[in-house]
Amino acid sequence: MSTPVVKFKSNPHSDIFTVLRKRVKAYFKEHNATPYANGNMVAKTIFMLTLYLVPYFLMISGLVSGVWGVLSMWTLMGLGMAGIGLSIMHDANHGSYSRNKHVNKALGLLINLLGGLRINWQIQHNTLHHSYTNIEGFDQDIINPLLRMSPDQKRKWFHKYQAFYAPLLYGIMTLYWTTTKDYEQIFKFDKMNLLHRYGLNKWTGLLHVTLVRIFYFGVFLVLPLLLVAAPWWVTLSGFVIMHVICGLLLALIFQTAHVIEETHFATPNDNGEVRQNWAIHQLKTTANFANDSRIFSWLIGGLNYQVEHHLFPNICHVHYREISKIVKATAKEYNVPYFQHKTWVRALGSHFGMLKKLGRVG
Repeated sequence: MSTPVVKFKSNPHSDIFTVLRKRVKAYFKEHNATPYANGNMVAKTIFMLTLYLVPYFLMISGLVSGVWGVLSMWTLMGLGMAGIGLSIMHDANHGSYSRNKHVNKALGLLINLLGGLRINWQIQHNTLHHSYTNIEGFDQDIINPLLRMSPDQKRKWFHKYQAFYAPLLYGIMTLYWTTTKDYEQIFKFDKMNLLHRYGLNKWTGLLHVTLVRIFYFGVFLVLPLLLVAAPWWVTLSGFVIMHVICGLLLALIFQTAHVIEETHFATPNDNGEVRQNWAIHQLKTTANFANDSRIFSWLIGGLNYQVEHHLFPNICHVHYREISKIVKATAKEYNVPYFQHKTWVRALGSHFGMLKKLGRVG
């Protein structure tokens, strides 16, 4: 298996991204602002790390004990875990948190606190998902052996029920990630010739995964089992609850931006060509939601502005609200789609409606 390549062809709107970049650049110049993190982002970083780490230390120090006290701490950690993944780690691994690459790398390594491997995440998310959004066989975010998430995937009999069982799979997503997925991806990305870009081969990659696993499970499961003042089954249940909360939030925020009834799924021709401009491809395969809710947007790392994120992943998400005005107006000017749902609930309805449709239509 070789490194995946899809060629995006020019069309009458081929200059749209050039125009968008000029207008966004002009916005930052006009407002004398940096496209990187600001004070708002720093405050969010402190908040999310506090939400994840303080309950942990309260438990292992014995300051919080008992069944309900301990379970409530794990619940808060689940929210903090999702917050770190959706905002801090996400922006840092896109290189958009800071102009300083060392700051980005340090904050990107917070993924280790969540049980994941930074390099695997960057390959799956930055290289494959962002480059080949909603393209079957390339976008790793729509590949799941138990779900049909693209009309180009083969429908199996059990997909008829996927709208019902998908939340169960979403809930165990990060548990799968922290146990076996990273190992599977090392072998997969090695065959795809993608590891070498990050200075790894199969064996060094496996070593990195193993060291992260020893650290993560040692700190966030073994130590609590030994030190938390609660029965072992409470600690184990809390650990699972944390992952279920995080997995559901991550999946239901990312999937409602791409696998919905409105967005498109491109199919390359025999020459590996998608006959549309890359920026237009992103506009057709991505959607926003709940853009009027500032608090919700703050909590989920601005990822309700997925259109802006896919077009400008190198810009910190705290700027997406303002940039969206430029992107929406430019899309209208070029007569290309700009998908958005008024609320997250409506986006969820569209996502599960799409799962239902893909499960019943061949």
